[in-house]
Amino acid sequence: MIEIIPAIDIIEGRCVRLSEGDYERRTSYDAQPLDMAKSYEQAGVRRLHLVDLDGAKAAGPQNLATLEQIATRTNLEIEFGGGIKSTDALQAVFDYGATYAIAGSVAARQPELFDLWLTSYGPDKMILGADLHNGKVAVNGWKEEMDLTIDDLIERFAPVTQIICTDISKDGMLQGPAFELYKDLQGRYDKIDFTVSGGISSMADIERLNEEGLRRVIVGKAIYENRITLKDIEKFGAR
Repeated sequence: MIEIIPAIDIIEGRCVRLSEGDYERRTSYDAQPLDMAKSYEQAGVRRLHLVDLDGAKAAGPQNLATLEQIATRTNLEIEFGGGIKSTDALQAVFDYGATYAIAGSVAARQPELFDLWLTSYGPDKMILGADLHNGKVAVNGWKEEMDLTIDDLIERFAPVTQIICTDISKDGMLQGPAFELYKDLQGRYDKIDFTVSGGISSMADIERLNEEGLRRVIVGKAIYENRITLKDIEKFGAR
């Protein structure tokens, strides 16, 4: 069964959601990250997707205190992304309590460094982040499009076993994910666990992804907008 992974995106310690990756089109929420994390844990969630949007635009992670708070006060496995652009930053993310680290910009722009991380930390700890815009990989907080496809990255990093693939055009839009993209990728690369990211609008989307053989899905804005409730997640996980 597909695993639901709630997302918490952070700017200046607050929960936010962007539309199509645009920092100027953001919605801030009153919920505190730790409170949200605890509520997800109570609903039976095992893994949390935590994104440091300040870090994604900066030279390194900016919300490590929030990461540490959630890591020390819940039992959630945390996959952390945003600003991991050096080995020191990567080590800090693990030191502050992340279970997994997501690297996108480094993989695309400094492949030798990502190779080193895969070797040093293992593919069970490293997640390749592939953020796509018009089929091309986007980096640096989604502001820069590169002449790379997700297939280019997969072929370059053969040891990788976990990939979060985000269709930026769908992210935060609540219009459904790119079903065919994910079905195609999972079908062609069976040994890789792909995580669907972007566009989830209802439990019907998740049910369809489950039927099509996807293994993980990130849900963000649909929860904040009450299109998917914690009860929905709890019931789905209990089946």
